[in-house]
Amino acid sequence: MATTTYHSRSNSFPSQSHPIIESVEDHLCRLRADSESTSVCSNLASLRNLHEGINDLIQMPSVQQTLSQGNWINELLEGSIKLVDLCALSREIVCLTKESVQDLESSIRRNKAETATSADVSAYVASRKKITMMVNKSIKNLKSFNHKSTTEDGLWAMMKETESRDLSVLKSVLILLSGENETSNKRSWSLLSKFTTQNSRVCSEVEQESGAEDLSSLNIQKSTKNMDSKNMLKQLKSSEMIIQELEEGLESLFRSLVKNRVSLLNVLSH
Repeated sequence: MATTTYHSRSNSFPSQSHPIIESVEDHLCRLRADSESTSVCSNLASLRNLHEGINDLIQMPSVQQTLSQGNWINELLEGSIKLVDLCALSREIVCLTKESVQDLESSIRRNKAETATSADVSAYVASRKKITMMVNKSIKNLKSFNHKSTTEDGLWAMMKETESRDLSVLKSVLILLSGENETSNKRSWSLLSKFTTQNSRVCSEVEQESGAEDLSSLNIQKSTKNMDSKNMLKQLKSSEMIIQELEEGLESLFRSLVKNRVSLLNVLSH
């Protein structure tokens, strides 16, 4: 069974199987299997559950003893602060995205026009460009993040794979927030089409109904001829609901990452 992989090659784990270790290994196994086929929000929830198990793992005396030896704890603390910062930045970008959507939504309702004004669209596009610049800079900085295991010990490999899963999901969040399709690299300003990843057929049908692809052409052509306010509001409202789910997922993950960092600091101080 896949859940015994790390336990079978670790001198730092108890000789007998332990429920906490099995739980962490199960969460990692599910993330390996599901990370490419499930939505970003689902993966964020899986990471939160994984980190709850990691925190329980760090409380084990045998694990604390192992972590306190050598330079392991310092490396894990260095990685944890980078993950906390990255998650905090992702939350900030989600907040900016949410604000830009709500601002455009409010402007359309306030103007009571059949189409969105050029000024409204320009302000929205400017906000999206700012977000893309923030994302590109953050992704570039990820290249310096060392999340590969340098030892065969199961405990260390488990902790480093957890870092790797965190980075992968948070990078996906950033790419989605930039409006870029991770699989095809097709640029689009459509919020709805990029946040909804679970069913491509349904997503395509919703895009056709809500005019999501027209929003992309608005950004390129600076024209409002093909997007009426009713359809735009429908698209923005749908997007806002999914952004809210993403915001909540990042908030939960952020709290878990901070909690794990505190646990590591406690190991260092003892």
